[in-house]
Amino acid sequence: MKDGFVKVAAITPNVKVADVDYNCQEIVKRIQEAAEKDAKVMVFPELSITGYTCQDLFLQDALLEAAKCGLKFIKNYSRNIDGIIFVGLPLDFNGKLYNVAAAISRGKIQGIVPKIYLPNYSEFYEARHFMSGKDIQTTIAIEGEEIPFGTNQIFTCEDMPSLRIAVELCEDLWVPNPPSVNHCLEGANVIVNLSASDQIIGKARYRRNLVNSQSARLVCGYIYTSAGPSESTQDVVYSGHNIISENGKILSESKLFGEEMTVSEIDTKYLEAERRKMTTYQTSQNNDNRYVYTNFTLEIIETNLTRIIEPKPFVPSMIAERELRSNEILTIQAMGLKKRLEHIGCKTAVIGISGGLDSTLALLVTAKAFDYLGLDRKGIVAVTMPGFGTTDRTYDNAVRLIKEIGATFKEVSIVNAVEQHFNDIEQDPNNHDVTYENSQARERTQILMDIANKENGIVIGTGDLSELALGWATYNGDHMSMYAVNVSIPKTLVRYLVQYYADTCEKDVLSKTLYDVLDTPVSPELLPPTKGEISQKTEDLVGPYELHDFFIYHMLRLQQSPAKIYRLAKIAFTNQYSDEEILKWEKIFCKRFFAQHFKRSCLPDGPKVGSVAVSPRGDLRMPSDASAAMWLKELECL
Repeated sequence: MKDGFVKVAAITPNVKVADVDYNCQEIVKRIQEAAEKDAKVMVFPELSITGYTCQDLFLQDALLEAAKCGLKFIKNYSRNIDGIIFVGLPLDFNGKLYNVAAAISRGKIQGIVPKIYLPNYSEFYEARHFMSGKDIQTTIAIEGEEIPFGTNQIFTCEDMPSLRIAVELCEDLWVPNPPSVNHCLEGANVIVNLSASDQIIGKARYRRNLVNSQSARLVCGYIYTSAGPSESTQDVVYSGHNIISENGKILSESKLFGEEMTVSEIDTKYLEAERRKMTTYQTSQNNDNRYVYTNFTLEIIETNLTRIIEPKPFVPSMIAERELRSNEILTIQAMGLKKRLEHIGCKTAVIGISGGLDSTLALLVTAKAFDYLGLDRKGIVAVTMPGFGTTDRTYDNAVRLIKEIGATFKEVSIVNAVEQHFNDIEQDPNNHDVTYENSQARERTQILMDIANKENGIVIGTGDLSELALGWATYNGDHMSMYAVNVSIPKTLVRYLVQYYADTCEKDVLSKTLYDVLDTPVSPELLPPTKGEISQKTEDLVGPYELHDFFIYHMLRLQQSPAKIYRLAKIAFTNQYSDEEILKWEKIFCKRFFAQHFKRSCLPDGPKVGSVAVSPRGDLRMPSDASAAMWLKELECL
């Protein structure tokens, strides 16, 4: 429950058709199992108290009365259960029979929700027995208590207001305008679906896509529970397909043809944040008088998270998806540069090549853009500018890259110019301070800019998103260019893009060079090497980029608090970083992110590639002098 996480369970019990006593015993057994797993929202299939396939037995008084007794039994059992439970049953009301979901919490029936859309085609004949609950909103007397009865109900947790649940029943989801649309526009952010969906070839994939896409378009959590194999009879077979989805991402899914309990955690705070920033997601600001809002209570505990917390959220974990994504990203980058070159009538691009990851990716993207334009790659003026910190390894890689790409090679040493500059500003060359470092970065940028003027071209920026978030760039040095192709690519993704290119290119020398670039420590190479090896390793100074990219994603993409990010990072990087290390680097991230925004507020243009970007003209509009105190205070309390 802490941090907005609520553990939920989609449960398919073993049933005997028309044996209410047996079914209810199975249901309460599974309720207890779910409670032991700390599940707070428990969802059972459609008509699970009686079984879905009772057919004309639904017209029997004996079955209907037994169903009511079964509901009472489950209600009484729930008195000591900390959760809200949704079960299905047939219920007669005013002389008509309805297929309903009952919401039960702590020994009380919170509401009864009838099914609206009754399938009466192919193998389904629900209209033979049931009435639609469309437009019904009233109360029903159960054991002397008036219970809300109708489709427009939202169940809200008093102790966790970010948890607001509404109900659909099976076919309700499969229609052109599902009830969940209105439910979510009225504030619900978790939809539970009690279903009995039989299994035929191809239906599981369709069902999965339907549930997942509905959770995406409604920015909600969706808990889908379906009847299992024990429900199968005569001409139909049921597979017990349970799905828990959150805003277009499947968190957990059962195997087919089992009677499983599928458990995960829905992040209601995340859903709230997503809806807040989507100005087109216009929920009702006044409670619709057609809706009944019922409160229930839950004990607030720290939910044990079983959902996967990806340590590299910018990089797809599945190889096939990663390859597809890599190609798409490279294309977006190249297309952005293509448009800029096309628009200004430019046929020359100037780019500084250090032999490191960022400049390598920028060169690959620039070559791709030139290919799209049908331009000779000789129009790419690739400049290597060795200085005090340049090693043979990075220099040789830079030279080979330029040659293999087919760009025009140019070498300009910065040593003499920087030494003259040190003399001009009275800088001691033995003092390896920030002036020593930044003088080199600015000299390189000056060289690139002037070569671009001379060649009638533009300078291509190489800096990436991670560096910009941390402010790890020299102001008016590598911070500046005329078009920055890597501006929204985080460092962890830069690495995978270069690796993808290395894996798929057909040139052996180029591929081997790229692999060596990947193995080279990230460094600006502004300090003299030690015994020929890189002495200045960026991650020793500002921290591991995989941690910082994790912080960037969860802060900027998911709008999460520092404490919540720390909690998730501990899970994602278990056995990789200590809690103390994670906390240390998160504090540094917060300090640098706020203090260095002035560098981001004047960035050159560059293509937005993913859901996180720091362009001052687009995604990130924040004051340059905002204080980090509140964020740091939260971390100090951990």
